This record gives sequence, structure tokens and C-alpha cells, in this order.
Amino acid sequence: MRAYEGRDRAMAAVESALAHAAGADAAEAFLSVRAGEYTRFAGRRVHQPQDIVERQLMVRVNVGGRTARAATSDPAGAARAVRAALDLATSAGVIDVAEPQEYPELRLWHEDTAAWDVSARSAEAARTMRAAEDAGALAYGMYGRAATELAVANTAGLRAYACATEASGALTVKAGDGSSYWCDLGRSAAALDLPAAVARTVAEGARSRTPAELPDGVHDVVLGPLAAGELLHFFGAFGFTAEALGDGVGLAATSAGRELASSLITVGDDALAAEGLPFPFDFEGTAKRRVPFLSAGRVGEVVGDLATAARLGVPSTGHAHIAREESPRAVPANLRLEPGGTSVEELIAGVEDGVYVQRFWYTRVVDPAATTITGVSRDGCFRIRNGRLAGPVVGKRFTESVLGVLSRVDAVGDTPATQPLMNVWNGCATAPALRVRGFRFGPAGGSR
Repeated sequence: MRAYEGRDRAMAAVESALAHAAGADAAEAFLSVRAGEYTRFAGRRVHQPQDIVERQLMVRVNVGGRTARAATSDPAGAARAVRAALDLATSAGVIDVAEPQEYPELRLWHEDTAAWDVSARSAEAARTMRAAEDAGALAYGMYGRAATELAVANTAGLRAYACATEASGALTVKAGDGSSYWCDLGRSAAALDLPAAVARTVAEGARSRTPAELPDGVHDVVLGPLAAGELLHFFGAFGFTAEALGDGVGLAATSAGRELASSLITVGDDALAAEGLPFPFDFEGTAKRRVPFLSAGRVGEVVGDLATAARLGVPSTGHAHIAREESPRAVPANLRLEPGGTSVEELIAGVEDGVYVQRFWYTRVVDPAATTITGVSRDGCFRIRNGRLAGPVVGKRFTESVLGVLSRVDAVGDTPATQPLMNVWNGCATAPALRVRGFRFGPAGGSR
């Protein structure tokens, strides 16, 4: 595997866009590329092998105090995109472009991922399906790799290019009426540790074949890394953005410095961490930095892009983002809950009567001001009896405050897992397991 465009072609595309925008007062262009290869499998065979290339060349121009953007999926169409942007430059307000700057040195390219070709992935899929069948179960999943590129140039002289590998895996093992699930992603294929992940998921799936109903009520829980990571997905909706802070809404605006979670909880946006999907700069070419949302439970800072940061009179944190069918805005993209020093086995051993939750599914925000979400527990969930996993339980509806849950954490796991953030470029959430004293399943409300 290699970069799909490569530095020379990618930079030539954005330079071409700037050249065609010579009549603008200021201009910037970025080219984002993601070329992915996926090996999907089910039951006893590999099916739906896919190669997917996603490209976007976007230009932004400022003309006489008016700003506009235009985009194309064809880098050769830079001239057309610039003409469209110049024609559309009717919105009031000039947005500055980023000055040239230094970027953090990160390890983005891993040869083990580059070598993880279709033959190697198919062999892994075959081993996974055999392991599940040997346990009386069926395996369904995907193993994939990708090359992610971003090139940025502007009329202030900024030039930036980076290319990163990405390895990912997802696996569902079904047995009887039960199932288990695993997913992970990162820059290195070896870091996925597929043999251990497959063995654990197959064993949990086989053990979950006859799940029982879980009674409504409040239970002590151990949230697995995927369940814990799901709680992070909503921090943008809770007000940890410069836009929300400028509008005076959300936790950063109303609760700055307050301790709203356990002192064991530290959450931030960190694209510089080795785990997850590290990347050095954003779509505007601004260097990324770690942004603390919760530091030992206390409310901290927000993410911003050039426009929203200027509104607050502070530097951009490097979080400019444009998603499909959405307006440009700053969003958390590399969420991370810092691990502790407790193994999952030790977390479970500390629960006399409770529930192990492997992951949540179909979660939605109910009340962003109260950080309330709703969803369903799913896949390998088990009762905990006397500090040990007991029988499996079926998924159950819950409605909980995320910060309420995080305030009741009394131990944090030592091994994180990473999952993707939907509709966020290079987005992911990384978290370890958590032990929570009191989690309500069933109808919302009632006393604890």
C-alpha cells in the first residue's frame, strides 16, 4: 500500500486552486483523501471485498469582505471549484487564513499496516471463522486498511501535507440467542492484536448463547472499553466547542472549572496521542494540540477553528472540520478518556452484584444541558455475581446522564480500545473500561 495521491500530486492540486484564486483577497485550499480496502466475511466465506476512495478538494475565498467555499471530488477540477467560490462570495465577514507554522512530529505511517494486504486479511478472516465454528458459533466482520492524506495551502504561505495508515477491525460472533462484539482501529495493524481479540470475542459469544432478561432498576456496572467510549461521542453536543462557548451555552460556558465527574476521569481531544488516529493539523492547516475537556473531573477547555477562536479572541486549537452535508464547524475529533491502572478482571472483582456491559447501541442525545442520552446495551453483556461473570443477559434500554455516570466511577481500566466517530474525518473515541456505582436500566426516572 502507498499514498493514493502522494505529496507531489496532492500539493499540486491545492497549489492549482490557489493559482486560480489570484483575484481573491485571501484564499485557502485543502485536499483530503482516504483510500480504504476492506475484507468482509460472514459464516464460512469472505464476501463483499471493497476498495473505496474518498476525495474532496475544497477552496475558500475572501473577496471584498465576502467569503465563500466550493468543493469538488476531482482534484483536476480546481479551476471550476474556485470559479464557483468566487461567484458565491456573498456572505458577510472575512475569515483569516492560518499563518505558516510548525507541526508536531507524529508516527503516522506503519509498514505493518501497509503490508496487511487482501491476502493477509483474508487469511485472518478464515482463521476467525474457523475459531467461531469450532466454538459452535458464527463469525461476521470486517478487516481493513486505509491511507489517509491531507494537503493544505493558503495565500499566507502555509503549506502542509501528511499521510497516515489506518488499520481497523470489527467482529460479531453469534451463538444461539446471544452474541459478542469487538472493534478497534489505529495506525498499526499489529496493535489491533487480532489473535487475542478474536479468542476473547469467540469465547464471550459462545458463553452468551442463552441470555436471560435483566430486571429493571439500578445496577453497579462495569462498562467495557467500547461502552465507555460511546459516552465520549457526545461531548461536542454538551458544549465543548468554541461556538457553544461564544453563545454562552453548554458545560464549558456554564460550569467552567466545576468538578462534575469523578476525580478519576480525565477526558480530552488528543490527536497527538499514539493510540487512536493521531494527525498533526486540521483542514485549515492549524497545528493540533491536546484540549482538556475534563481534568480530574473538572470542566476545562473547548475546541475551535479559525473563525470561532477569533470570536473568542484565542488561537485555534486545530479542529476545523467539514462533514458530509454539514456546515463547516469545529468539532471534537480525537476523543480520549485517559486509562487508569486497573485490569478488567479487577474491575469485575470489585462488584458483588451487577452487570458487565460490552457496548451500547443506537445511542442518542435526550437533553444536552443535562448530558442525558438514551440507548440500548448490546452483545456480550453478563451478570456479575460475587466478583465473577455469571450468566448472559439480553440488551436493555437505558436513559442516563453521561456526567452522572462519570461522577459515579470508582475505578478506571488500564487497556483502552478505539472506535470510529461517525461522520467525522479521522474521528475516533478511545477509552478503557470503567466501574460505575449505579446505572439505571429500564424506564427513566426513579430514585437511586
